[in-house]
Amino acid sequence: MTLVSDEVLQLLDLLASGASGEQLARARVPGNATELALRIHATLNRHRRREAELVALFETASDLARLRDPDAVLRSIVHRARTLLRVDVSYLSLNDEEAGRTYMRVTDGSVSKLFQEVTLGMGEGLGGLVAQTSRPSATRDYFADARFRHTSPIDLAVRDEGLRGILGVPLALGEQVIGVLYASDRTPREFTPDEVALLSSLADHAAIALDNARLLAEISAHSESLHRAEEAHDRLMDLVLRGGDVPDVAGAVAEVLHGSIALFDATGECLAHSGKPLPAPPAEAVTTSREAGRAVAAGAVWVCAVQAGPEPLGSIVLSGRDVLVDADRRLFERAAVVTGLLLMLRRSVAKAEDEVRGELLTDLLTAPGRNPAALLARARRLGVQLTEPHVVLIAHADTVSRRRLLAAASRYATLAGVHAEQVVLLAQAKDPDAPAARAAAELSSTMDTPVTVGAAGPAVGPVEIAAAHAEAERCLRALLTLGRAGEGASSRGLGFLGVLLGDRGDVGGFVRQTLGPVLDYDARRGTELVRTLNAYFAAGGNLTRAKEALHVHVNTVVQRLERIGVLLGEGWQAPARALEIQLALRLHALSGGPALP
Repeated sequence: MTLVSDEVLQLLDLLASGASGEQLARARVPGNATELALRIHATLNRHRRREAELVALFETASDLARLRDPDAVLRSIVHRARTLLRVDVSYLSLNDEEAGRTYMRVTDGSVSKLFQEVTLGMGEGLGGLVAQTSRPSATRDYFADARFRHTSPIDLAVRDEGLRGILGVPLALGEQVIGVLYASDRTPREFTPDEVALLSSLADHAAIALDNARLLAEISAHSESLHRAEEAHDRLMDLVLRGGDVPDVAGAVAEVLHGSIALFDATGECLAHSGKPLPAPPAEAVTTSREAGRAVAAGAVWVCAVQAGPEPLGSIVLSGRDVLVDADRRLFERAAVVTGLLLMLRRSVAKAEDEVRGELLTDLLTAPGRNPAALLARARRLGVQLTEPHVVLIAHADTVSRRRLLAAASRYATLAGVHAEQVVLLAQAKDPDAPAARAAAELSSTMDTPVTVGAAGPAVGPVEIAAAHAEAERCLRALLTLGRAGEGASSRGLGFLGVLLGDRGDVGGFVRQTLGPVLDYDARRGTELVRTLNAYFAAGGNLTRAKEALHVHVNTVVQRLERIGVLLGEGWQAPARALEIQLALRLHALSGGPALP
């Protein structure tokens, strides 16, 4: 029985107690235990970060659903921006158009009174650049950036707060930028596209909070349209909080607005509809809506762009309403915001699930015997029963990216991912040939290029599945080497070659037994006897064609064949022996030897 060393126990204790990566790295543990602990620590941190982002977005939506105090909502949004982006200071400024000034409305993490009370002219500083362009803007180092207008009051306040890296995104109502939401650090910092999209989503919520507050102040309590909009808005937020999806939003909006609703992604594909089916909206209408930040009329329908900050996510279309009163139009626009939130959440969940599935597949194929029970349990949590028979498929295409091929091939599998730069699929089945042939044919048609699929199985449990993966890889290489690109098969579909490639075949032994003296001679002397054999058989024994393929004199071919005869013995050209030699040559090519002509 293997005992766990004290150093490893200490490392596990550090991991369990939530120690930092530096503390784990300082632990002196032999072997690769420290590296594994750091990987686990990094994975846990990523999952915690995603969970925190999702919880914060849900809480923000919940705050909007219960909107009573807009200032409280804005404070919550600014605080969440600071927490999610892990910045030192976050703040929100609002424009006063009449006074021509911008003032600080909410700050979180600020320690400078001068900074908290700063006012600035329109168009000044980083916020002025955001307001002018209506687009997010970031600076790695504020004082070293000359893209925007520096003024003494702003620079003095920023220096007093000690800020360097700053990201600002617009708060917009229609075409009007009413303010800016910021995230900033006291050290230089590059902000990622994901961080820009996240802060933009929070800015959209802040704009909604401000817009709702303005509407509540302007519209009287007895306004039936406002009351209906409030109820519908609460209903949409409740859908988000209860885990509703895009079809639920379509149904709710269609019911409230008494029309037909359709939701489309950025490519124009319909995601959901309620009422009569609708065609994808004109691209120019979506562009106009996105640039204006408002719903626009397009013939007999209304169109509103769905986006997260600057990123277009799709559109929402309403038919059956010739005219939209202001409250209904705003409800329609809010439905687009909620749809954007749901699509972002769906993307985050899908990304997290893909990473979890990819990690499981990697562990399953690289270390199946380390802890089979844990692998089975992880698979069950993902809805994959590895105790049932599975076949392993490996898909290959020369002109298609692995990510695109994986996206198309995943529908054939219960577990899919990219492993060792290959698209690997696990499908619950008892016969590998039928799924392989179907996947190859349908993927070749979908990708518009030959997609080759090597298969093996059925296998049950992690160890057998890992062995089946190795056999499927050999089968894929055989298909490609034999010129059968675009086909799908297992070793059983490759005849005698497949038997040798199967998990019981001794391919290396067969090649060594048949070609050993020739291989050794080439290795010692740097000659090309194996290549000569390939060319000779490819030419059907014709010396003239063989010498043309080799680009040598015919006498050279004769001399090489005589040497081969000495090495392999008499009768090597007899039909039965020649067949074995040709088969060994093909197998040798599969293992990395000279390619066949």
